Amino acid sequence: MGHEGQELFLKDMLVFLFAAGIIVPALRLVRVPAVAGFLIAGVVLGPYGLGTLEDLWAPVHFITVGEPEAAAPFAELGILFLLFLIGLELSFEKLWRMKDAVFGAGALQSVASAIAIGVALWLIGLEPAAAAIIGLALALSSTAIVMQMLTNEHRATGPTGKAALGVLLFQDILVAPILILISFLSAESGGSLAGDVLRALGEGLIALVVIVAIGRFAVRPVFRLAAQAGGRDFLMAVTLLTVIGAAVITASAGLSVALGAFLAGLLLGETEFRHQAEVDLDPFKGLLLGIFFMTVGMSIDLAVIVELAPVVLGGLAAMLALKLAIAWTSTRLFGAARPVATEAAFLLAPAGEFAFVVMASATAAGLLTSQQATPVTAIAGLSMLLIPATSRLGQVLAKRFKSPQPEQEPDTESFEGLDGHVIIAGFGRVGRTIARVLSEANTDIVIVENDPALVRQGRRKGWQVSIGDAGRPEMLGAAGLAGASMVVVTVDNAASARQMVEAVRRRRPALPIMVRARDAEHGRELQAAGATYVIPDAIEAALQLSGRVLEEFGYANETVRDLLAAEREEAYRAGTTETS
Repeated sequence: MGHEGQELFLKDMLVFLFAAGIIVPALRLVRVPAVAGFLIAGVVLGPYGLGTLEDLWAPVHFITVGEPEAAAPFAELGILFLLFLIGLELSFEKLWRMKDAVFGAGALQSVASAIAIGVALWLIGLEPAAAAIIGLALALSSTAIVMQMLTNEHRATGPTGKAALGVLLFQDILVAPILILISFLSAESGGSLAGDVLRALGEGLIALVVIVAIGRFAVRPVFRLAAQAGGRDFLMAVTLLTVIGAAVITASAGLSVALGAFLAGLLLGETEFRHQAEVDLDPFKGLLLGIFFMTVGMSIDLAVIVELAPVVLGGLAAMLALKLAIAWTSTRLFGAARPVATEAAFLLAPAGEFAFVVMASATAAGLLTSQQATPVTAIAGLSMLLIPATSRLGQVLAKRFKSPQPEQEPDTESFEGLDGHVIIAGFGRVGRTIARVLSEANTDIVIVENDPALVRQGRRKGWQVSIGDAGRPEMLGAAGLAGASMVVVTVDNAASARQMVEAVRRRRPALPIMVRARDAEHGRELQAAGATYVIPDAIEAALQLSGRVLEEFGYANETVRDLLAAEREEAYRAGTTETS
């Protein structure tokens, strides 16, 4: 008996993986965005798509998802990873600079949207409680889809991303009060609203203080211990513990789990482990978010949309128009430029994933009937399906408002957009010397080091060193390889140095790569791997010692320099000749 449920779960997972590995890539070939691809796959492969044909043709069972709710935990993890990675890109200083977007534009957009939608529903005949709940549900936007799209388009830390994120963060904070309100309005609730709100605020504040305290005093030592003890495997375990642990703390206080994951990323983003965590989690985030988007698609009942087409489509148009106008006005009032406000408004106008949570809670509490909830969930799901299209429309319209001056401020903590810098792989004695010389010459440098002790020493002395393996393409991407002017490899390990040279050469065939080698033979191996210029330690040490000997014998400095230059040229020529 137990095997039947297990087999159904495994079959559903196969369908999810089939969609992620085959259907969505195929849609990408015809320029369908990944988010839209997962949503479409969810609609088609869900119980309201091909699943409706199962009674007519039994084999359909094997290509559809029978229990979408079984994927809910994986979908939730996808949202956590997304918010965690967004937090990594920010800092408390940047978040403080966003306070106008969070508590200004975010509060105005959320409250005004809820009031406008609620009043409209009350005017057409709904009970005040039902109208208020639906208004609050539809006022929320989709953090998962919006931020995933902005991240894929490298706009998450730009002006549009910050404007949208500010509103979305306030909406995440607003989820807990909405659920408290539902509990109060339900017939079973016997407590007072003021008491419930005060208790929730107190618990939420305690949760935030606990997360910040753990992040300030425990995260860095624990990550250093994991890095020293075993490297990437232990770092991955500690990263997952940080993300899920913070989410559990906020959830236990009645706050959004996404808020806890965001705070965890914010705290870890101020450490040297930021880029390593980002590289390790990114593949999992993409797959798990894909499952989330599919579950959203599966909740869209096409039969209901067809049956209640006038109500659903009319409500969808009215909601989008109201939220669009309010979001644009809110972001403009709190400092956003017209192009930024336009793009953000078109991203925030559709409903979000929390609408389903609010509607389910209200229905269970008896505040809404299933007849009232069904068209609302259809409107929410359909609007989320339209987010890729509304985003593109917003970008097109925003171009009309753009000024010739770039509006995006430089992000000193994000290296992917950096241009003309030098990447130094290895921060031992040689790497530190090169960094000091380049710093004196006002050259932008990005340092990657795999030894946590060296990273800790470097950061204590004021260097911005990131922990990671520069032989991994993902790490090189995070270090800004696409815009780098040069890579300098200074690591001692011969195999690691060769792997780093090969990784750089595959991604940037013409980029200059300067490498430190142990001896001439190692230098020849590195040249074969693609190094532009190799400096063997043995040759340079021999030349320096020879120079000191000649000086002790009384030779003039000019003579010593000439002899060493000739010998150096001969040594390097010999190495190159033996390589070819």
